[in-house]
Amino acid sequence: MKKRILLYLITNRLAFLRSPEIQYDDLPRLQLEVIGKAVRAGCQLIQIREKDMSAKELAAFTRAAVECARPHGARVLVNDRLDVAMAAGADGVHLRASSIPAREVRAVAAKTGLDDFLIGVSTHSVVEAKSAEDGGADFIVCGPVYDTPSKRAFGPPLGLDAFAEILDAVETPVLAVGGINLSNYREPLRRGAAGVAAIGLFADVENLEQTIRSITAYMGA
Repeated sequence: MKKRILLYLITNRLAFLRSPEIQYDDLPRLQLEVIGKAVRAGCQLIQIREKDMSAKELAAFTRAAVECARPHGARVLVNDRLDVAMAAGADGVHLRASSIPAREVRAVAAKTGLDDFLIGVSTHSVVEAKSAEDGGADFIVCGPVYDTPSKRAFGPPLGLDAFAEILDAVETPVLAVGGINLSNYREPLRRGAAGVAAIGLFADVENLEQTIRSITAYMGA
C-alpha cells in the first residue's frame, strides 16, 4: 500500500437525487455503475458508506459492489459495520475514530481466518492517528484537509501544515480527505500522503474515468 498513490472512492448514492429525473429505486444501480467505472479506471479502494440502508440492504449492496470491484483488483470496505462487512464478503471495514478499536477488529477477523482483512480508520489529529496506528490499522484517512460544507459544523479544516504533522507522526499510510478536488489534490501528495479519499471528487460521472486516470498518472502512480 506504500508503493502507489491510493484512490479511495466513498459512496453516497443519495447524491444522485439532486437530479429530478432520477428515482430512489434507481440509486443502487447508479452507484454500482459509478463503482464499475472507477475500478476499471484504476481506483483501488471503495468505501460503502450508505448510512440509511438496513443491514439487509447494505449487505446486498456490498455483495454487488464486491462482485463489481474484485475482478479489477479493487477492494471494498464497509463503513463502520464489521458485521455486514464480514457477512457480505467485503475486503475490510472502515472505522470512525470513535468506533471499536482496530485491534479488536483485527482479533475478530483473525479468528475467522481473514488474515488479509483491511482496516481503515478515520482520524482528525496526531493523537487519533497514533491510536489508529497502534491499534493495527492498515491505513489512515485524515481530514478534513480543506474546507468542505459537510464538515463545517465540526470546526475549521486541518490545513496542510497540520496534515503534514500527522504524516510525520505515523508510518502507516495516510490518505487525505475533505474538500479534495482536481485543483488541490497534488498538495497533500507532495507532503507525503499515500493517496486521497473523497466523495465529491468522484461525483462527476461523465468525467470520472479521466479524473482517476489523471490522478493515478501523477507522480508516476
